[in-house]
Amino acid sequence: MWTIPNQITLFRILLIPIFIAVFYLPVSWNHFGAFVVFWFAAVSDALDGYLARRLNQSSAFGAFIDPVADKLMVVAALVILIHDLQVWWISVSAILMISREIFISALREFMSSRGLRETIAVSQMGKYKTAAQMLGIMGLIWYPNYDIPLILFEFPHQILIFAAYSFYAIATVLTFWSMVIYFKAAWPELTK
Repeated sequence: MWTIPNQITLFRILLIPIFIAVFYLPVSWNHFGAFVVFWFAAVSDALDGYLARRLNQSSAFGAFIDPVADKLMVVAALVILIHDLQVWWISVSAILMISREIFISALREFMSSRGLRETIAVSQMGKYKTAAQMLGIMGLIWYPNYDIPLILFEFPHQILIFAAYSFYAIATVLTFWSMVIYFKAAWPELTK
């Protein structure tokens, strides 16, 4: 149970209150600090999966706790964005994303009880949705109001904000689309 990948996953869960605390710190760099914590959690998610395969340390506990850790961090970030930005379509999208996670989790549990979990296994579209969601959330958490200094030039903050909104919108569409695909795959079993 206490494999290296599982320890990384549990560490990611411990990052959630740190992420929230940093976001609400009364300092000028709070958004950037929260962005760094969220980015670190996203990288650790990829790392624990890679190490589980590479070190042959996959476990039932890891298969259970890894998606829980991901969803807890994403839900925390979405709730913060709803409160911080107070933009109706960001809120509607966040509620759709959270609802989708609850719906798919329940659907997977139902299909598992029927011995058909593979019918709605994680798809490539789900991976694209997750990538767009992470990029959109990170950009909206940071939401810089200054040009970002890079080695060779100043990166206009408007481009980053536009990219964040774009990724968030793409994630919203893929969230809904993937939910429909999973639902259609499970429909024959649901209608028995």
